[in-house]
Amino acid sequence: MSDATIFTPIRSRIAARRLMPALFAAEPRFAALGLLLAFSMIPTTLALVLDPRLFQAEAVWLKPLKFQLSLTVYLLSLAYFARFLPSAFLERRSYRAFSIIVVLFVLAEMVWIGGAAMFGIASHYNAAHPLMAQIYGLMGLLAVILTSASLVYGAVIWRDPRGLPDGALRLSVALGLVLTFVLTVIVAGYMASQTGRLVGVPQTGARVPLMGWSREVGDLRLSHFLATHAMHVLPLAGLLAVRSLSAGTALRVVGVVSAAFVLVTVASFVMAILGLPVFPV
Repeated sequence: MSDATIFTPIRSRIAARRLMPALFAAEPRFAALGLLLAFSMIPTTLALVLDPRLFQAEAVWLKPLKFQLSLTVYLLSLAYFARFLPSAFLERRSYRAFSIIVVLFVLAEMVWIGGAAMFGIASHYNAAHPLMAQIYGLMGLLAVILTSASLVYGAVIWRDPRGLPDGALRLSVALGLVLTFVLTVIVAGYMASQTGRLVGVPQTGARVPLMGWSREVGDLRLSHFLATHAMHVLPLAGLLAVRSLSAGTALRVVGVVSAAFVLVTVASFVMAILGLPVFPV
C-alpha cells in the first residue's frame, strides 16, 4: 500500500476540519443555522421513530425531516459559495440585514412545518383550516425571499471575477445559483396554485424508492428537486470541465450542460402538469 493511499483518509479528515471554519468565516449566520438544522434532525428522527401517527399515508414527522435536510444543504451551500463574494459586499449593512432576514424566514418556515406535524395537520394546501390557509400564502412569500439569496450570490459572483478568476468555473457557479432561484420560483409558484403535488389520482401508490415520486401520475416534486439542486449540479460540471478541458472548451461545455439541465427540468415539469410520470410503472 502506497503512502498516498495510507494518508488519504487522514487528509480527508483534515480538509473536513478546515471546511467548517471556512464556512463560518465567510457567512457565519448561514453556517450556524445550517448546523443547527442538521442537529435538529436528531430529535425529529426520534419523533419519526416513536410517533406512529400518519397523515396522507406518510409519517407526520417525515416532512419536517425532509425540509430540515433540504434547508441544511441550502444554507451550508450558500455559506460555501460566500467564500467567492467580495469582502466589501459581505461587510455591507444591507447585506447583513438581508442575511438576517433569510435566517429568520428559514426559522419561521421550520416552525410552521414542525407545528403542523405536531398537530397532525397539513402545512401545505390546507384550505380546510382557515389559519393554515392564510399562513400558507405568507410562507410562500417568505420562501421566495429566502431562495433569493442564491440569486443575489450568483449575480454578485458573476460581476466580480476576483473570487473566481476562471471564466468557465465562475459561469457555472453563477448560473447554478441564479437558475436555482429562477427554476424554483417557477415550479414552486405553480405548485402553490394547485391543490396538491400530484396531477392525477394514483391507484396503487407506486413510487420511486427513497425519493417517493409517483410512478403513476404527474409529480411536481421531481422538477422542484431538480430546480433546487442547480446550484450543485452546474458548479460540479464546471469544476470537472475546468480540470480536464481547455478554457474555451470548458466554457462551451458549461453552456451546453446548463442548457441541458434547464431542458430536463422543464421537461419533467411539463410532464407533471400533463399528469405523466417521468418514471412510469
